[in-house]
Amino acid sequence: MSQIIIRHVIPEDAAALTRLYSQPETQANTLQLPHQSPKLWQERLSNTRPGVHMLVAMIDDQLAGQITLEVQSVARRRHAATFGMGVDPAFHRRGVGSALMAAMIDLCDNWLQVTRIELTVFADNHKAIGLYQKFGFEIEGTAKRFAMRDGEMIDTHYMARLK
Repeated sequence: MSQIIIRHVIPEDAAALTRLYSQPETQANTLQLPHQSPKLWQERLSNTRPGVHMLVAMIDDQLAGQITLEVQSVARRRHAATFGMGVDPAFHRRGVGSALMAAMIDLCDNWLQVTRIELTVFADNHKAIGLYQKFGFEIEGTAKRFAMRDGEMIDTHYMARLK
C-alpha cells in the first residue's frame, strides 16, 4: 500500500482541488457547488486569510484529499477552530481521512493553542460521523434543514472535540 504524505497546499494544487470538489460524491457531502471554476481554487490558494491552514493528502503524487482548518480570530473564540475536508472517492478506505484528521488535530493540540475543534456534518453521512467520533468528536446538536442538496433541505449535526 502506498504511503500517505500530508503537506501544506501549494498554488499548483488548484486544478486537482477543482477536480476533487467537482465530483458528485464529494459535492454531496460538502457545501461545495457543482461546476466550480478553476479560478475559484486559484484565488483561494493565492489569498489565504490569516488563521487558515490548508493541508492535502498525497498518494503516489496524486491529490487524495484536502482539509481546511480555520482558527477563530475573535478574541473570545481564539481557542476554537472549524474545519472542512474532502476525500477523493478513488481513495476512500485507504486512511486518507484519518491521516488528514490526525495532522489537523496535531496542529491544533501542539502548535495553535486550539482546545475546541468544531464542524458541521450532514446527518446522513455516517462514514464521516464515524471518522470524527474515532478522533473524539461528539454530536452537540442537530440543525434542521441546514443546507440544500439535490433539491432537498438536509439536516446537519454540530460536532466538537474538546482537548
